Amino acid sequence: MIKLLRIISLLEGLSYIAILSVTLGYISRDYVSTLGMTHGILFMVYVMQVMSISHKENWTSKQQLGLMLASVIPFAFIPAEIYLRKLDKRKYQEEEMTSV
Repeated sequence: MIKLLRIISLLEGLSYIAILSVTLGYISRDYVSTLGMTHGILFMVYVMQVMSISHKENWTSKQQLGLMLASVIPFAFIPAEIYLRKLDKRKYQEEEMTSV
């Protein structure tokens, strides 16, 4: 589940940067509706995934809030990716320990 959240987080963050690039004039305004729709869908999926996984994994409110803020702050998806990678690695190691 966390791997899927990592992928969605990366895609959502990159789509946000693409929208900001349109605002700054780096990308043509012809793509606003396509980029906007894509980002909106990715944003909603990301928020639903964070809420779903945080419930299943018993994350604290602080963890959940931090990941939610990462979706609205430009480039915050990078530290969120690092954090989610650590969580994923820790969970994988715990599963190995219990299976032995």
